[in-house]
Amino acid sequence: MPTTLKAKFDTRREAEMTVERLAQEMQVERTDIFITTDGANNSAGDERAGADTAGDNPTPASRADAALEGKIIVSVDIADAGRASDIKAAFAEFDASEVAER
Repeated sequence: MPTTLKAKFDTRREAEMTVERLAQEMQVERTDIFITTDGANNSAGDERAGADTAGDNPTPASRADAALEGKIIVSVDIADAGRASDIKAAFAEFDASEVAER
């Protein structure tokens, strides 16, 4: 029976790193991975990360226009429920919250 695992991330970077871990190292098909926001608005998460933060010189300062409109949700459809613990571990590695299975 198919299972869907879902988790919320504070930053787009954490969500993207999770997706890459799932696709590249765990061979989860990208067509089985879905990314959305926790709400109707476009969002880069709840916190600044990646390109929205300041870097070393000579890069510019932090951006002030990041769409911080809510958490990023990653969901994964799996046919083999035995893979659920590995996927949950990938979620945990990148600080997921509100991990759910249905």
